[in-house]
Amino acid sequence: MGNYFKLLSFLKGHRQRFTGAIVLIVFSSLFEGVQLSFMLPVIDRIFTNKKIILPNKVPAFLNNIVNGLNAIEVHALFWMVPLAFLAMFAVKQAVLFWSDYLMNDTAQRVMRDVRSRLFERIQTLSLDYFSRKRTGELVSRITNDVGVIENAVSYAVTDLFKQPFLILVFIGFAFTVNFKGTLIVFIMFPLIGGPMAVITKRLRKLSRTTQERMADINSHLLETISGVRILKAFCTEKYEIERFRQQNEAYYRVRMKSLKNMMIVGPITEITGAVCGIAIVLFLGKQVMDGGLSFGVFALFFASIIQVIRPIKRLANVQAIIHQAMAASERIYEVLETKPTVMEAPSPKVLEEFKDKIVFDHVAFAYDKASGLVLQDINLEIKKGELAAIVGPTGGGKSTLVNLIPRFYDTSGGRVLFDGIDVRETSFKSLRAQIGIVTQEAILFNDTVRNNIAYGTFEASPEQIGQAAESAFAQAFIEKMPKGYDTMVGDRGFRLSGGEKQRLTIARAILKDPPILILDEATSQLDSESEKFVQQALDQLMRGRTVIAIAHRLSTIMKADKIIVIESGKIVGMGRHDELLFNTPLYRRLYETQFHASS
Repeated sequence: MGNYFKLLSFLKGHRQRFTGAIVLIVFSSLFEGVQLSFMLPVIDRIFTNKKIILPNKVPAFLNNIVNGLNAIEVHALFWMVPLAFLAMFAVKQAVLFWSDYLMNDTAQRVMRDVRSRLFERIQTLSLDYFSRKRTGELVSRITNDVGVIENAVSYAVTDLFKQPFLILVFIGFAFTVNFKGTLIVFIMFPLIGGPMAVITKRLRKLSRTTQERMADINSHLLETISGVRILKAFCTEKYEIERFRQQNEAYYRVRMKSLKNMMIVGPITEITGAVCGIAIVLFLGKQVMDGGLSFGVFALFFASIIQVIRPIKRLANVQAIIHQAMAASERIYEVLETKPTVMEAPSPKVLEEFKDKIVFDHVAFAYDKASGLVLQDINLEIKKGELAAIVGPTGGGKSTLVNLIPRFYDTSGGRVLFDGIDVRETSFKSLRAQIGIVTQEAILFNDTVRNNIAYGTFEASPEQIGQAAESAFAQAFIEKMPKGYDTMVGDRGFRLSGGEKQRLTIARAILKDPPILILDEATSQLDSESEKFVQQALDQLMRGRTVIAIAHRLSTIMKADKIIVIESGKIVGMGRHDELLFNTPLYRRLYETQFHASS
């Protein structure tokens, strides 16, 4: 139950509403018990015209009530009972409505808070976390897992307070009517408790597996929907349909196992109740036949004992819901309790505008111990205004190197310095405000063209946005769109071509106007026509800035002030184009390969 109460810690801030709901739940339970105890003996008194007889010595106030009812003439009682019943029923329903409303409102508020906290935590985590987790799995935590805890916070909490109280009320009435007969109810607990312990153990295992299978489905959906072009290009629709069918079948099977274990609780409690009912009839029936107990009181006793079955059954279901929620809670807290590996200093320095140089001082980097060093003893200086091109074989560490500049990762050894200041001592905002990034994958959001260009520079005026688009050679195609700058670009810019998407990301970088620009193979995935426009836009963007480019185009390499050649995480050559052709064999080989390919 520790994880469950940990989950309920989200009630912080909603305790007043939650407490009100609990108070109303207790009142509604009391009304339910009083209603039963009032109706059965009184109805027997009206229709048989026999006095209510209690077999045991009862509290004085209860004895006074019974004597008062016995003294009322049955015809008068006949008219009084419906009115009293209607009044009690109306009050009970009003209390039930508000208790359910307050509890469900609390549950929805808790779910809202959990979703927000999950999203906030995910946004604070470092990039290395996302390399270990599937996107669909994280989406499943926010959607499916949070949905699972709704029942735990609303229905389970309601029953957790209501059903035990009902059990106490009904057993209390039963003890008042017949102490010895009530002991029969204790036969039920071992008969139900034993099987429930086994079922609970199974549910604990099945619940987490169920969440994991749903995460697999979410992950597959995201991959196939976002990659639908590839599916259609390779005609793999049937292959992916079969993969989804298998994952869906796996979820169905584990879900049915869980439901089967939950549903078996019903027959166990019902059979146990039937056994207890027979025992009560045999034990007290003779007293009714002999006149030692009125039928109405016997019916109250019998109904009280039988009514205990329903709360026990509901509590068994609560147990199942709680274990499902605990599995979801573990997965939610797994995210919430993850700490970012890249964190700001307690009192970070605010970087002034870039003035001098970026220095890599004996930098080493590893993603984890198992993968080993990706970068080794990198010593590099990039001065303000330089165009530094980084070249080398795939997997050599080029992207990793540039990702250390905005501090997406922390070095495993050495330092990265901005104007002599270690980036680990600076604030994220002041550091990343200095840097614009254009990657080979153009990232756009399902929003308007205007908001995609102004992303991160939301205060920009329409004139500034238009000027940035014009500088990026995007104005012409934007004006042809149905709503111009207010046109929705679709999920990940689905409605745009690769060149159009890339020019919008360049316009975004132009609007940001950073002193440092990182180009990560920004034209590598474009056709020749698109590349021409994008390169023009990049040339416009690069003017007057310090540029670090992971390059594959000859024109970018040849006009670079400094070319850094990286192989297997080490710098194996550095200089201008002509120098490297003669003293760095790897660069000469890369150049010749590209030259022939370009020819």
